[in-house]
Amino acid sequence: MTLAGKTAVVTGGSRGIGRAIVRRLAADGARVVFSYRQDKTAADALARELGDAVAVRADQEDPASIEALFEPVAGGLDILVNNAAVNPHAPIRDITPELFDRAMTVNAKFPLMAMQRAEPLLRDGGRIISISTLNTAVPVPGIALYCASKAALEQFTKVAARELGPRGITVNTVSPGATDTDLLRSSNPPEALERLPALTALGRLGTPSDIADVVAFLAGPDARWITGQNIRATGGLII
Repeated sequence: MTLAGKTAVVTGGSRGIGRAIVRRLAADGARVVFSYRQDKTAADALARELGDAVAVRADQEDPASIEALFEPVAGGLDILVNNAAVNPHAPIRDITPELFDRAMTVNAKFPLMAMQRAEPLLRDGGRIISISTLNTAVPVPGIALYCASKAALEQFTKVAARELGPRGITVNTVSPGATDTDLLRSSNPPEALERLPALTALGRLGTPSDIADVVAFLAGPDARWITGQNIRATGGLII
C-alpha cells in the first residue's frame, strides 16, 4: 500500500487507460476522485467497486467544470493524473477552427488549468502525471491536432517541473504506444491492428494496466528523483 493515506485526482477515469489508473492507485491505497464525461453508469459502477472512490462529471470542453472536479479534495491533494483526451482525425487541409479549439481545450488547456487548480492543494512531495502519446515522437497523417496538443502538454510538464520542484513536487508525462483500448480499435482498421504487435520489441499490444503500472510508479515514493521527464511506455515500439 505505497499510496496509503494519499489522495488522487484522475481525469477520464471511467474507461480505458484512465479506469486502469484509477484501479491501480486505489489498489495501492490512495483515495481516488475521478472524472467522467458521459457514461455515468460505468463511472458509478467503478466507484462502488472501489468503495472509497468518487466519480465526478466534468466535461473538459468546459474548463468551468474544474471546480466540481476538485471540490472533493478541497482539504488537500497528493496526486493529479491528467488522462482524458480526444483524438479528432483530420488531415491538415480539413482542420476547422472548431476542431482546433476542441482538441487544444481538452488536451492542453484543461490539463494546464487542472495543474493551476491543483497547485495550492498539492502537499509538498506531491505528484503530477499527464498522459501524452508516442505520436509526439512518431507523428502520422491525420492526427496533427492530437500531436500538437499533446506536445503542448509535454512542454507544460517540463516548465511545471521547474516551478514546483522546490516543493519536492514531481511533474512527468507518460507516453503510451499502441495500447489495446476502445479508442485504439475505433481509430485503426483491423489490418493495422494486426501489424502493430510485430512492430514492438515485446511483440504485443500494450494493455491499460501496462500504462497504469508506470503511472503508479511515478506516483509512488520510489520515483522521487524523476521529474520533467516523458516516459515512453511503448513496449519498444520506439527505441
